[in-house]
Amino acid sequence: MKKEDHRTRVAAERRERMRRRLFESAMQLAATKGPAATSIDDVIQAADVSRGSFYKYFEAPEALFAALALEIMNEIIQMAEPAVQRVADPAQRVAIGMRLVIELASRNRQVAGFLVRLDWSDAREGGVLLEFVRRDIAQAIREGHFLAIPMRLALNIVSMTVLGSIHALLGMRSRKAYTEQAVASGLRALGMPPGEALRLATLDLPSPEPLEGGLLAPA
Repeated sequence: MKKEDHRTRVAAERRERMRRRLFESAMQLAATKGPAATSIDDVIQAADVSRGSFYKYFEAPEALFAALALEIMNEIIQMAEPAVQRVADPAQRVAIGMRLVIELASRNRQVAGFLVRLDWSDAREGGVLLEFVRRDIAQAIREGHFLAIPMRLALNIVSMTVLGSIHALLGMRSRKAYTEQAVASGLRALGMPPGEALRLATLDLPSPEPLEGGLLAPA
């Protein structure tokens, strides 16, 4: 029984290493070429694996990129959630969430490059992250912090604020002021008064550490 447990654990670790290898290669390729222009041949060459090994894990590059996006989104949520949920004000949670996503993604240029090339209209890719903020937007609307606009529009404002900032910051050295201004603008678009939007966008921000073995480690 113990030998079987050991073999099972070793096999699981091997699978995880291979997934990580494919993820890292795919992220590097997608950050430069874009997911749509990346082929299976590109991935297997970059990862130095066989075509058969690739197909053991993913049926197509699209499946690989969807899984990679989900992995990154879940990692961001795990890092941001504790800081966000310590705050009672839903509008402040939205502000903190936007700033943390921008900050965490921008720490790693490959992650940032990959995220800005995603089609966030695809729920498999951006949906997990948008669901993370949906509940806070809904509460902020109910409590009168935000305008009573359609949820889809509110989510578009948040996602475009985040994606636009991540894209812009790829070419900048100083991130803090730009991120604060962008988030304040997003909050104003959601219906907050300018002064309150700026206040929430410039509050002290926690700095979560990357998850051990995660994809968001600085590079």
